[in-house]
Amino acid sequence: MHIDILTLFPQMVESFFTSSIMARAVEKGIITYRIINFRDFAHDRHRTCDDIPYGGGAGMILKCEPLGEALDSIDAKNRRVIYPSPSGKLFNQAYAQELSRQDSLVFICGHYEGLDQRIIDEYVDDEISIGDYVISSGESAATVIIDAVYRLVEGVISEESLEDESFSDGLLEYPQYTRPERYCTKSVPDVLLSGHHERIATWRDFRMLEKTMRSRPEVLSKASLDLAKRRRLIELINEMKG
Repeated sequence: MHIDILTLFPQMVESFFTSSIMARAVEKGIITYRIINFRDFAHDRHRTCDDIPYGGGAGMILKCEPLGEALDSIDAKNRRVIYPSPSGKLFNQAYAQELSRQDSLVFICGHYEGLDQRIIDEYVDDEISIGDYVISSGESAATVIIDAVYRLVEGVISEESLEDESFSDGLLEYPQYTRPERYCTKSVPDVLLSGHHERIATWRDFRMLEKTMRSRPEVLSKASLDLAKRRRLIELINEMKG
């Protein structure tokens, strides 16, 4: 997968691609990327990329010309262009999975009061919100989306790891433990030390259901539950009522 990021602050994005799992994916050639400072496409003396909004109002709006030229330089109209925005469609794991199947993605990092609407109309395929709140940096939102997407690309992370993650089947992930066996008066659950794979699987299923029900009950209605998990959910509901 190739990723282009259009930004006024390249330094905010660069470290993301040169650290941790992403750095390894880049080294392997699974992910390629390019960071484009669209200020380089402004032609006035001050390299101006923003201006006051028509009709009045607070803040500044990112201008069409520098962004448009930057987007044209990478043939953006023939690619999937994403603009992280609080006005967009809410991002989730299913959306990440869909985007992970693309060969390339383009991200526009907004700032100030956002983009001129004509850039959105002309170039943007997906306006995506990472949550019902406002942040000042489009770079932060873009890297959240990229982080959720690239790790789903084949070869970045093992299939086994992906299968056990939160939301992989609509449920939150079960609790995890490692050494030492006892810490601060708390011990690792006995079942995890038993070596009995069927009992461990059952325990994990139950803990996933319990965690989801307590923390995110609204996602249960969309979760894909087999008969065994439905039965365990009924048991859990009865247990919590009792």
